[in-house]
Amino acid sequence: MGLFKEKYQQEIIPAMRKRFAYGNVMEIPRLEKVVVNMGLGAAVQNVKILDSAVTEMAAITGRKPVITKARKSIAQFKLREGMPIGCMVTLRRDAMYEFLERLITVTLPRVRDFKGISAKAFDGRGNYSLGFRDQVVFPEIDLENVDTVKGMNIAIVTSAKNDEEGRELLTLFGFPFRK
Repeated sequence: MGLFKEKYQQEIIPAMRKRFAYGNVMEIPRLEKVVVNMGLGAAVQNVKILDSAVTEMAAITGRKPVITKARKSIAQFKLREGMPIGCMVTLRRDAMYEFLERLITVTLPRVRDFKGISAKAFDGRGNYSLGFRDQVVFPEIDLENVDTVKGMNIAIVTSAKNDEEGRELLTLFGFPFRK
């Protein structure tokens, strides 16, 4: 069993139960999934960018990404319905805990001038979104093989009812929120 999964069961559940006075164990918020998304608008002109993004995301997450396609045609962007414009991976269970452990302990400290992540990026229902401008901060990416800098979004979906519960859950996991 992973370190973060053990931490959730042995430390976070009792702390959350004490803080919010839950009557039932099933009421305690938990992590449901982590979605890593890479949107590539440049893939409209150059499809090879998408291939490198897929290999980089597979290295970062350990899972094969799904290629996302455009839902609508937009003439100004020269975009047609069904064209590939990005890739995404949904992580659940052990893979999710492993990814979050690497994100918090290895990747975030490697960000230049890091002062913590914003505590304002919650959606009102306890889910948190985090963005990176470049994929180079992940240790799995080899700098020599990077042709273009690609950003990515990471959405952490919880079963929390509100932002306060979600923030407390992620803080107990060790997310470095700014004060």
